[in-house]
Amino acid sequence: MEDPPRIEFPCDYPIKVIGVSSPEFRAAVIAIVKGSDPGLTDQKIAFRPSAGGNYESIKVSLVATGADQLASLFEQLKEVPGLKMVL
Repeated sequence: MEDPPRIEFPCDYPIKVIGVSSPEFRAAVIAIVKGSDPGLTDQKIAFRPSAGGNYESIKVSLVATGADQLASLFEQLKEVPGLKMVL
């Protein structure tokens, strides 16, 4: 059995967060991600509403410095009200 591919840190790490479309959801996600990567710029954040406008995906490319940082980020994102999925 092969070992899973390893990530070499630091690296650009893309994530996509999907949830209920609201200013509160957007602000909470951005605050958490910026807390994990203080150097994050608006150019590395993209928003896309669903066809019906009820949901929104937020795609972010952050600088990942280690597995602990990513684990903490995903745990914090899971607590955001209105969250449906983190990819």
